[in-house]
Amino acid sequence: MGESVNARMRETVDAVYRLESRRVLATLIRLLGDFDLAEEALHEAFRAALEQWPRDGVPANSHGWLVSAGRFKAIDGLRRRARFDALDEAAEQIAGPDDPESWGSEDIEDDRLRLIFTCCHPALLPDAQVALTLREVCGLTTEEIAHAFLTAPPTLAQRIVRAKSKIRDARIPYQVPTQEDLPDRLDSVLRVIYLVFNEGYAASSGASLTRHDLAVEAIRLARLLTHLLPEPEAMGLLALMLLDESRRAARASPSGDLILLEGQDRSRWNREMIAEGTALVERALASRRIGPYALQAAIAAVHAEAPNAAATDWSQIVGLYDVLVRAEPSPVVELNRAVAVAMRDGPAAGLALVDAILARGELSDYRLAHAARADLCRRLGNKQEAAVSYQRALALTRQEPERRFLERRLAELRNQ
Repeated sequence: MGESVNARMRETVDAVYRLESRRVLATLIRLLGDFDLAEEALHEAFRAALEQWPRDGVPANSHGWLVSAGRFKAIDGLRRRARFDALDEAAEQIAGPDDPESWGSEDIEDDRLRLIFTCCHPALLPDAQVALTLREVCGLTTEEIAHAFLTAPPTLAQRIVRAKSKIRDARIPYQVPTQEDLPDRLDSVLRVIYLVFNEGYAASSGASLTRHDLAVEAIRLARLLTHLLPEPEAMGLLALMLLDESRRAARASPSGDLILLEGQDRSRWNREMIAEGTALVERALASRRIGPYALQAAIAAVHAEAPNAAATDWSQIVGLYDVLVRAEPSPVVELNRAVAVAMRDGPAAGLALVDAILARGELSDYRLAHAARADLCRRLGNKQEAAVSYQRALALTRQEPERRFLERRLAELRNQ
């Protein structure tokens, strides 16, 4: 009987850990001012829960109980290690309220927002921002992050250690930016979330077309950010990711081969995600503070609205790309616009635009630019140039499903 009760309590504590651990950690980081100390305190708090909750019952405010337990464990640890009275004053500075019920939900939400902005601080290198966010905000293990980004775990661990040291040594504040600084800092956070999503939506290398776990984490992060900070661009990014992710089931064959947008079975698109994403797009656009993510989401929504590929409103998509090019000029956006122009005005019009972009040299090593050019040449019947561009794209591709797709296209050209 006792073993059965203990097993049930362990399951309860495990469930609380999954639900509360990241929120408890965010508060402990604020109180203790140190990532590593807070993580140690977090684990000590849950260890204390396993010891005390079977006897005393699960507290009504489990978050507050865990924060208080972790804080006391950290203070006790500091005092034991230091062994001198001067530390008592330092310990008092991190004491906070004694009553677990005093930890309000507003404080909790603020702490989570602070943690996101700290992990995505522009003083950190981009790779470090991604790794630290996945580790501290999402709770992924070092091994999981390393596997997702094809990095050796020790390398990834060192990246996280250096990021934490930078935060400590540069005294990066653990706070939400002021209203004046918010736009620039929010851009950094959104970029990190989108980097995580893109690696999940279309893996840059490896045997799989996608990494579903990363896409899910990015969407979870964006939901959290939108809930805590309902800015139009945060809503726009969440909408974009939901609309893109809605197509996951249709993007690959049962054998894992790539299926392009025009060949996808749209009955397999996730209509709940599309409805949620479309509603978010409308909210973001209604704010009249329209940014690049909201515009990209609007383009994705036009695709989602079309019952089949032939019914796609390419004129509307080109118009949205015209606005996006002005809002965020980049050769990749220009390339996407060129593909849309080709669908509206014919492959020759699109090819002229793609060739002009490639002539500038900015996308010479971008596999999708050469793949787009190859497809337009193929549609125009220029098999030789199409083959050259497919081969160039193939040489730049590190993902197996894309490689197989390009090899099939080359084989089709040779057999025509």
